[in-house]
Amino acid sequence: MIRAAVVGAAGYIGGELLRLLVGHPQVELVNAVSRTLRGRPVDSVHPNLRGRTRLTFSSYDQLVRSDVLFLATPHRETMRRMPEYLASARVVIDLSGDFRLPDTDVYQDYYGTPHEAPGLLGTFVQGIPELHRERLRTADRISVPGCMATAGILSLVPLARDGLIRGDITVDARTGSSGSGAKAGSENLHAERSGALRVFAPTRHRHEAEIAQATGHTVRMTATGVEAVRGVQLLCRAPLAEGVDERAVRSTYRTAYADEPFVRIVAARRGMHRFPDAKILSGSNFCDVGFALDRGASTVTVIAALDNLVKGGAGNAVQCMNVRFGEPEALGLEFTGLHPN
Repeated sequence: MIRAAVVGAAGYIGGELLRLLVGHPQVELVNAVSRTLRGRPVDSVHPNLRGRTRLTFSSYDQLVRSDVLFLATPHRETMRRMPEYLASARVVIDLSGDFRLPDTDVYQDYYGTPHEAPGLLGTFVQGIPELHRERLRTADRISVPGCMATAGILSLVPLARDGLIRGDITVDARTGSSGSGAKAGSENLHAERSGALRVFAPTRHRHEAEIAQATGHTVRMTATGVEAVRGVQLLCRAPLAEGVDERAVRSTYRTAYADEPFVRIVAARRGMHRFPDAKILSGSNFCDVGFALDRGASTVTVIAALDNLVKGGAGNAVQCMNVRFGEPEALGLEFTGLHPN
């Protein structure tokens, strides 16, 4: 059994980690750490876990050594405490933003603060099994990308890697309210969020830097909050290289993801669900990728969707854990999503 602990277990990502780990047949969950909820039952905060665990929240000083430690903690705080986290587990999987960008200048540019552990930046492997599976098999430090970054990277990297696109990429991202976390401010009150389509990042969303880093292209990203609770959908537009047509784009995706358990190509010619839709992915670890080209067009529109709390966070982290510990990659992640919901 893999002994696992979660720090930041009271939040939405922390709750998803607990849900997945409690149901994982090869995991023993030994700690659910919260700064303020020591002694309270986990299911008092995550009611979907009623009857599934008797675990209570523990404090930082009760953190016991484990095989794998998941960090669902805020950026800035995470880098300050990383040395003690690294001493607490054989493998650390970080879901904060602090170790996603290996360049200190880029980090400061996008996060507005100097990095406090620059010596550790290059020691983390990016937590995308579809791109870094071999490195993840032996990685003891893993940094899971942001939810919108994961969707953007999985949908754009195959085209960039094969030279099918050129020039700048524009990304129009839409995200549900859970992406703001369990302690979001007044802008996420129901009275403010309901019915709204609020552009909260007209330029330079932090995940822009992650997508640019992975693709090697300049990325211009806009992010909008929509009324949904879960889900991310990205519309990405990129100029096509000379001579690239729909057949070449489809072939690239099929080759890249033919054997991947959690990336599906969704680009049908007709039907209600012919393109990726985050609604049908709720609770699942899938990222659906699609595309569209006008006849004779010089630009491709790429569509990607996922559940921001699962493939965009906790599920991706558990998938990395499975790879690292030699378990079947889909173990504990088999849920397909709901339709209708």
